Amino acid sequence: MTIGESPVTTDSSWATRGACVSMEPDGFFVQGAEQHSVKVACGACPVRTECLADALDNRVDFGVWGGMTERERRRLLRRHPDVNSWWDVLRRAEKAAVGD
Repeated sequence: MTIGESPVTTDSSWATRGACVSMEPDGFFVQGAEQHSVKVACGACPVRTECLADALDNRVDFGVWGGMTERERRRLLRRHPDVNSWWDVLRRAEKAAVGD
């Protein structure tokens, strides 16, 4: 792994532990109001952070990933163009929210 490289982008085994692993993949590539129900499915996913970090780090353009739509991810990327590893940012935010 190189400096600044996210462990998420080098190891995608997290994907096999997602709440969506048994769901139809096409269901995550919907538009409009249908996206809300897909985002709900991500809510309690044990690998939501890894999924979102991977989508942000790899600039995934379509679909719901880690509970965020492509529009939400684009907005986040525009607001924080200097972020090299979303994995690091999301883990720090997650720890802060829990109070560690």
